Amino acid sequence: MADVDDLAGELRAPEGDPAVAIVLLHGRGTSEQDMLPLLDVFDPRERLVGAFPRGPLQLPPIGYHWYVVEEVGYPDPESFTSTYERLGSWLEGLGERTGVGIERTVIGGFSQGAVMAWALALGPGRPRPAGILAMSGFIPTVPGFELQLDGLDDFPVVITHGTLDPVISVDLGRQARDRAKAAGADVVYRETDVPHIVDPRLIPGLVDWLDRRFP
Repeated sequence: MADVDDLAGELRAPEGDPAVAIVLLHGRGTSEQDMLPLLDVFDPRERLVGAFPRGPLQLPPIGYHWYVVEEVGYPDPESFTSTYERLGSWLEGLGERTGVGIERTVIGGFSQGAVMAWALALGPGRPRPAGILAMSGFIPTVPGFELQLDGLDDFPVVITHGTLDPVISVDLGRQARDRAKAAGADVVYRETDVPHIVDPRLIPGLVDWLDRRFP
């Protein structure tokens, strides 16, 4: 059986029987605590299982990481592959513990977390979730790793990015948008004049998107 405790993190149960879930993956150099406040905004009615794993790597200068950065857009293959496998097992364990299947789970993240969200949702052989929420990230390019970017007919994807982002260029967000659209996904794309942050002005639209996924 997969073990959801393989990765440290936080898990919040909803009021009543869980039917749907959202996984939020933090960015580089932070922790699951960075994502926790978003759940109260995304889910004020406390109807979703909220899951927040912590990156398994501790790297300088601070915080937790999902993979080693060698070049933006191109994660270090060894650390990326190791984390991808652990996250896949963790996600399986989450479904077993909560009773919420992957088809009722949105996978989201910010920065490095968004990169891993793309990988978890569309990695080779992986079951498809309820949708992707990718904030200020990119679709990873890793030798020997190819996303299942075919047959995404109407698959729900939200991408947000700042045009002033000095960490991950908005061009990478646009490339992710174009690739997902070309594969047939139902893509909502929003870019605003902010740096490497989640723009608060976009939150109401993200809440509405979630409400439409889980009416």
